[in-house]
Amino acid sequence: MNQSKRYALKLSNEIKAALIIFGGIFLFLIGFNFLNGTSLFKSENTHFAVYENVEGLQIGTKVTINGLAVGKVAGIDFLPNSAKILVSFTLRNDVSFSKNSAAELYEAGLIGGKSIAIIPVYDNAAKLKDGDTLRATIKPGLTDVVNQQIAPLQQKLESVLANADSLFIGVNEVLNKDGRNNLSVTLVELSGTVKNINAVATSLDNLLTKQKANLNTTLDNVAAISKNVNQLSDSLAQSNIKQSIRSFETTLGRLNTLLSDLEQGNGSMGKLLKDEKLYNNIEASTKEIELLIKDLKAHPKRYVHFSLFGKKEEPYQDQKNE
Repeated sequence: MNQSKRYALKLSNEIKAALIIFGGIFLFLIGFNFLNGTSLFKSENTHFAVYENVEGLQIGTKVTINGLAVGKVAGIDFLPNSAKILVSFTLRNDVSFSKNSAAELYEAGLIGGKSIAIIPVYDNAAKLKDGDTLRATIKPGLTDVVNQQIAPLQQKLESVLANADSLFIGVNEVLNKDGRNNLSVTLVELSGTVKNINAVATSLDNLLTKQKANLNTTLDNVAAISKNVNQLSDSLAQSNIKQSIRSFETTLGRLNTLLSDLEQGNGSMGKLLKDEKLYNNIEASTKEIELLIKDLKAHPKRYVHFSLFGKKEEPYQDQKNE
C-alpha cells in the first residue's frame, strides 16, 4: 500500500513537471510571436509587394505601421518570369486600411538592415483584403543620400584632378632647358625692377619729408577754403532766395504777357508787327524820306536859297528823270 502511494506521488510530480515544461514552452512561443508581430490567438492575412532590389531584407523582419509591429516578412523570392523580387508578408487581420496604401522598404539601422513599413491610406477605395498586392515604394537610406551628395562632388573632384594633370604637363613642358633659362633671366630682371621701385620709394619718402611743411600749409589752406565754402553755403541758405525766385517768376509772367500782346497785335508794337497795312505805309513813307534826303543832298539849292528879289520856285523833278 505504501509502495502504491509512493508510485502515485512520483507520477504526480512528473506530470506537474511536464505541465510546467509545456507551460513554459507555450509562454515562450506566445512571447516570441508577440515580439515578431504575430499572435497565436488572432488569424493573419497575407499580402504581397514587388521590389526591384531588397538587399538587406530578411524573412521574419517586422512589418510596422507608424513604428508599431503588425506583422512580419513571410517570404522573399523572384517574381515568376521576371528579375523583380516578390515579397510576401503577413498582417494582423484587425488592422484595416485602403488597398491604395503602400509598403515602403526602408533602412532600419546604420548596419544596412531593411524593414517594411506600411503607409496606410484611409480613403473611399476598397479595403485591403487577404492576398492583395500593395504598391511598393523604397525610401532612400542614409547610404543612398550620401551617395547622391557625393556623386556631384566626385565629378567635380575628377574634373579638378584632370585640370591639375593638364597644368602639371604644361608646367613640365615650360620648365625645359630653354624655359628654365628664360625664367632665370626674368627673375633677374624682376629683381632689378624691385630695386628700382625701392629706390623710387626712398626718393619719394625723402621728398615728402622735405616738403612736409609745404604740405601742411597746403592742407591748412584746403581746410580754410572748405570753411569758407561752408560759410558761403550758410549765407546762401540764410538769404531770401525764395523772394528773389518769386520776383523772377513775376518778371517772367509780365514778359510772357507782353509777348502774348505782341503776338495778338495789341498796343503800338503789336500793331506795328501785326498790321500789314500800317507796315506798308511806314515802309512807303520811309522810301519817300530816303528819296527826299537824296534829292536834298544832290540839289540843295532847290530847297535852300536866298534872294532879295525873290526867285521863281523851280518845280521838283524826280532824280530818275534827270
